[in-house]
Amino acid sequence: MTQILQSFIGGRWLGAQGAQALRSAINGRPVASTHAEEIDFGEALAHARTVGLANLLAMDFQQRAQRLRALSKYLAEHKEELYAISAHTGATRADSWIDIEGGAGTLAAYAGIGGNELPSGNLVHEGPAMPLGKKGGFAGTHILVPRRGVAVHINAFNFPVWGLLEKWAPSFLAGMPCIGKPATSTSYLTEALVRLMHRSGLLPEGSLQLVIGSTGDLLDRLDGMDVVTFTGSADTAAKLRVHPNVVRQSIPFNAEADSLNCAILAPDVSPDDEEFDLFVKEVAREMTVKSGQKCTAIRRAIVPRQHVDAVAEKLRARLAKTVVGDPAREDVRMGALASHAQQADVAERVRLLMQGAELVYGERDGFAPQGEGVAEGAFFSPTLLLARDPLGNDAVHDIEAFGPVSTLMAYDGLDEALALAARGRGSLVGTLVTKDPATAARAIPIAAAHHGRLLVLDREAAAESTGHGSPLPFLKHGGPGRAGGGEELGGLRAVKHYLQRAALQGSPSMIAAVTGEYMRGAKLNESELHPFRKHFEDLAIGDSLLTHRRTVGEADIVAFGGISGDYFYMHFDEVAAKESPFGKRIAHGYFVLSAAAGLFVSPAPGPVLANYGLDTLRFIKPVGIGDTIRARLTCKRKIDRNKKDANGVGQGVVAWDVEVTNQDGDLVASYDILTLVAKKT
Repeated sequence: MTQILQSFIGGRWLGAQGAQALRSAINGRPVASTHAEEIDFGEALAHARTVGLANLLAMDFQQRAQRLRALSKYLAEHKEELYAISAHTGATRADSWIDIEGGAGTLAAYAGIGGNELPSGNLVHEGPAMPLGKKGGFAGTHILVPRRGVAVHINAFNFPVWGLLEKWAPSFLAGMPCIGKPATSTSYLTEALVRLMHRSGLLPEGSLQLVIGSTGDLLDRLDGMDVVTFTGSADTAAKLRVHPNVVRQSIPFNAEADSLNCAILAPDVSPDDEEFDLFVKEVAREMTVKSGQKCTAIRRAIVPRQHVDAVAEKLRARLAKTVVGDPAREDVRMGALASHAQQADVAERVRLLMQGAELVYGERDGFAPQGEGVAEGAFFSPTLLLARDPLGNDAVHDIEAFGPVSTLMAYDGLDEALALAARGRGSLVGTLVTKDPATAARAIPIAAAHHGRLLVLDREAAAESTGHGSPLPFLKHGGPGRAGGGEELGGLRAVKHYLQRAALQGSPSMIAAVTGEYMRGAKLNESELHPFRKHFEDLAIGDSLLTHRRTVGEADIVAFGGISGDYFYMHFDEVAAKESPFGKRIAHGYFVLSAAAGLFVSPAPGPVLANYGLDTLRFIKPVGIGDTIRARLTCKRKIDRNKKDANGVGQGVVAWDVEVTNQDGDLVASYDILTLVAKKT
């Protein structure tokens, strides 16, 4: 009996009556069906806005990051359940690795981003704060807070796991409940993923709901606090972008659309160069991985005219060795397209492309998928076309065959190659294969205007390169124009898409209270107890110590120079120093830093465990022989990462603001010092 897929709405699984049959891409047999029951999207949104939002905001950034890490581990432990289902999408094991383990890895990456870059609590201070008045009583800054809306993620068919997780991870981290809508044709794999996540017990109720089938009136019910993201065709993105309610409510809309990405073989590369083979390998890989069903795949391979035939010959040979068929076979390297509808669509687009291009390699060259029952599968031959006059051929820059299809394009001169790249009208990614740094320096600033990401590939990068078509969690994924004009991923940038930025004005004390971060000019908490003697829980923002004074002598400079080996003339040459802008010998900046530490450090064992870094260090004014310095140490920021040491003792991170001043009260050095501080238990 065919499985009836269910939507996960309002905390329950919905669907008992079958509707649309979904067929295996390998053998055409039914895999599952969608459900016939209509979804009440009013209920779904109400559940997200009340239950989901409350559960997410009951945690802070750090706790949500921990939950992502645990979910990543859980999915990795149960990945084989997903691999077994993924084969029906036509994907090989290697293809599914990108989708399944790439998705789990993205959760882990965002767990690290949250743990390392976000504070405790649910407010990000996007400083620094700045004075807005002459007397120091009025200041301003920016803050980021959860939007308190719902994120609707509409995904494409090609990455049923990664496609959901790469959007869900940053929205979850930002405290935004999500309604995910996978493409119907491969939704059986996304449903299995969400069931796993639900089964883990790690998913806060209401934080993720799943739509199988149509979105109905969902977009009509959204408001200005919500967010819509879309991955798919440029045509569908254009329609959704102008949805009346999306426009009326000014709902943020992010599109990541298919694009005619290119790879350029630079004119400095000859057939004898290693880079020549790297280019061929990259184009062939992008044609065959996921059967070419990647929005980042190379659709246009731009090659110097004198090398077109050589590239074509090598690509033909490489594609001829690619075994296509049932991914269950060990010898198969390329599977099927995701659906029979996709198979028909790619065939039609190849037909249109061939009206202005010649066939270099395709079905005529002995295409024979391997495996039992594959005659009913959605297989498509790797297809390489050649446009000898690409400047006079609009189709190759407008029509995308979303499968194992690429077109070679001949060019004369680098400027023409860059003009051809721009004809894509905005792409997610482009690759330049060159061995000449000057060529890269010339081409990349021009190409960057039309691409969201650029890879410069040479023999040095090749050993570690993740390849043309691989979006990474820490780098932006998106592109201008036809590619959607939006962006996803990009590390912390993606989280900020789901937060609301607001300008904040007030007194330094009020700004410090709101942001949980000390601002100079705010009220200080001074007591006889040294701040370094306080455990993490007992420290308050604004706890401060003003140290005793120290006069800098010539012996200090000489001793520090001897220890450090720094004999720079400004510290030791009396004549040269007098002729400098300072007019005198001055102390080493790092001596001032060290002397300040000697002034504020409490030497006895205590809660402060370690100093692991400095931020924002600036030497403001020179310290000369005879100057007297002192330091003010103030608790600036606390982050509870909910971690314990080997002995089970909890610890947190504390950032301290340090101001070093001279005898006239002038600031001579300024920085933040970062420490690990133990908790009481």
